[in-house]
Amino acid sequence: MARRIRTLIVDDEPIARRTLRLLLAGDPDIELIGECDGVEAVALIENSHPDLLFLDVQMPELDGFQLLERVGIETVPSVVFVTAYGQHALRAFEVDAVDYLLKPFDDERFATTLRRVKSSLAQSAARATQCHLRRLVIRTAGRVLLVKVQDVDWIEAADYYARVHVGTKGYLIRQTMAELERSLDPAMFFRLHRSSIVNLDKIRELVPHFKGEYSVVLHSGASLRMTRGRFEELQRRLAT
Repeated sequence: MARRIRTLIVDDEPIARRTLRLLLAGDPDIELIGECDGVEAVALIENSHPDLLFLDVQMPELDGFQLLERVGIETVPSVVFVTAYGQHALRAFEVDAVDYLLKPFDDERFATTLRRVKSSLAQSAARATQCHLRRLVIRTAGRVLLVKVQDVDWIEAADYYARVHVGTKGYLIRQTMAELERSLDPAMFFRLHRSSIVNLDKIRELVPHFKGEYSVVLHSGASLRMTRGRFEELQRRLAT
């Protein structure tokens, strides 16, 4: 794969996390970005935007399905459930899990899971490459406006809608942030925060704040909040 798969392990049992960590360590396509329990995973997912989640089902305080509801199922491209209980398999595939690993499993079964993950992510990347939005259709005041995506400065969440900012004007569209993020070219747009997506070409500067936090200032003068932990990824994207 062109880019390593950013992977997060979510399990409340340290031994289970260690097993997965050791199995993943031998795969050059995997970049393990963290491991934690269900409660800690909420912030980690929002900050690091993993490509792949190895997720236990039964955890105290926040189980695997509750975690996905909390962060939004669409925020993680691939989910593999790892559990000792087979009765959750149907529900797992209802939320589009790539695989369902039943403990205990052997190395061969785990290798099959990784092949499925890589195939799923590759297919998703190919579809995204073919289907990037070129323009947005905006209905306002009885008119239909066609806005080229390269003219968009940034997009913000507005409940079940999104507000598209073009210069000094803002337009409400009936699409979610997750739908837009999947449809827009990742070479042009970047998710700064769960509530904002920015056009990389519209960024004027990055302004540092307290404790490693940054604001993103656009040529229009707009100042956008960036989730802590996204700075390095943004720098990398701006440099390409």
